[in-house]
Amino acid sequence: MPIDAAKALAAEPRSAEIAWTRKDVLLYHLGVGAGVPATDPAELRYTLESRLHVLPSFATVAGAGSPDVIGGLNAPGVDVDLAKVLHGGQRVALHRPLPVEGRATATSRVAAVYDKGKAAVLVMRTDVADTDGPLWTNEAQIFVRGEGGWGGERGPSAHREPPSTAPDKEVERVVREDQALLYRLSGDWNPLHADPEFAARAGFDRPILHGLCTYGITLKAVVDTVLDGEVARVRAYGTRFAGVVFPGETLRIRMWRPDDRSVRVAVSAVDRDDAPVLADTVVEHE
Repeated sequence: MPIDAAKALAAEPRSAEIAWTRKDVLLYHLGVGAGVPATDPAELRYTLESRLHVLPSFATVAGAGSPDVIGGLNAPGVDVDLAKVLHGGQRVALHRPLPVEGRATATSRVAAVYDKGKAAVLVMRTDVADTDGPLWTNEAQIFVRGEGGWGGERGPSAHREPPSTAPDKEVERVVREDQALLYRLSGDWNPLHADPEFAARAGFDRPILHGLCTYGITLKAVVDTVLDGEVARVRAYGTRFAGVVFPGETLRIRMWRPDDRSVRVAVSAVDRDDAPVLADTVVEHE
């Protein structure tokens, strides 16, 4: 079996120094659709350095570009075909607001390996801290097709029944044709998102959007629509990637307020009869 669960779990955590600048933040914001309309004061908080605040999902690319996913695939005991890999889910917990520029230490380890029968799931945890203390914790679920079936633990289910009531808020966001090409400049160079031949080998008729790009687009919609544009209110944000998005499609983002500390979210592709894209999605906030 290409994944040796015992070896992956026993491996020592790996640490790396990461750094980012306001240019990285600006590029990330553009990569998740900020700047439309370009002169809107609410958008200038994402696109103008003199007013800049940091969308918390930037934590998934800060310094290295998807270090959780790449780190998991390079871990001891893990040897898989990149064409069989999908990002299954993501959660980020914020310990304090992200600075516009910074240097920090990222410490990563494989926290769990689950056997889903026809696939394996690697859970990669990364804790990031600077000289002032903890900044954020990322947890990525990496889905590897064809690598299950060894009799390991199946792991917990993150499935939650969607709310039966009408959403409190609903917005649509258009994904640009070149959105994946722009987003990948933040560090995720997987050819699945740019190379048609590679996408075909992975079973898609054309390149797909990064799951973490949809993740960022969705959090921005929640912050702007429900949290009055205040990024510092976000405490944690988790999702399960339920389906793919193709550049050029339109996302429908539905939001519910079950209490005053969380927002439940469901995201679908309007162009494909509201096919699910993000599920089991919760934004926890102050």
